Amino acid sequence: MAIDLFSIGPFTVHGYGLMIGLGFVLGILVGGRMAKRCGLSEDHLINIAMCVLIFGFMGGKLLYLLVNFKDFIASPLAMLGSEGFVVYGGIITGILSIYIYSRIKKLDFITYMDLLSAPVAITQGLGRVGCFMAGCCYGKPTSSHFGVVFPDGCLAPAGVSLIPTQLISAAFDLAVAIFLIIMFKKVRYSGIISGLYLMFYGVGRFIIEFFRGDVERGTLAGLPTSQFLSIFMVIFAAIYLYIHRKRAVQPEYIIQSSQNHDNT
Repeated sequence: MAIDLFSIGPFTVHGYGLMIGLGFVLGILVGGRMAKRCGLSEDHLINIAMCVLIFGFMGGKLLYLLVNFKDFIASPLAMLGSEGFVVYGGIITGILSIYIYSRIKKLDFITYMDLLSAPVAITQGLGRVGCFMAGCCYGKPTSSHFGVVFPDGCLAPAGVSLIPTQLISAAFDLAVAIFLIIMFKKVRYSGIISGLYLMFYGVGRFIIEFFRGDVERGTLAGLPTSQFLSIFMVIFAAIYLYIHRKRAVQPEYIIQSSQNHDNT
């Protein structure tokens, strides 16, 4: 557990950044394999994933600044340089970037939402391992045998047994990714995979917030920001799933496979 892993001259490798990078690469590899199996474009997948990564970070930082707007006004440079980040901001701008790219390239937006759901969950899962290495996003104190004690130099309080919320979140995100990969070719209707991702993430994030100990992250309506937003995520996901189930539109790759089969 360390914020900085090693340095090569002036270049320092940070644990969190390394795990995000590994998660992104693994997500691209998995997503590319899924795209290839379904006859979808790997190039479009990579391009969209890059857009999601860039705009996701920008959105996460923007929402963090909005939630902590008073602190931002008081010390803008310090807030811009901080490691503060709200994942929901990244999800919102990430989805927006998929939509814009799909419109420009005349692709089916929901198809690529479905395709990217598992890769995003993989990136988030390994990102939470990076959180564990840095000590951020830590849990409440616990006397359980499963508690983790962080050393000096981490963002978590040193010498205190804490609930390993980062590892719990990582395990949950990776389990969701595996489930979505298994279900990807089995689901009959477009939008179900991305709807399940949004639902699982919202429920999981709402629950884990009860065990988080980094209470200085800001609140909305008396709840931690992410827990408050999770309520709307779950409601949105339920409506999203209902609409796509009612529409009963086959995914683009199933339609293409059927057409190819008919032409043989």
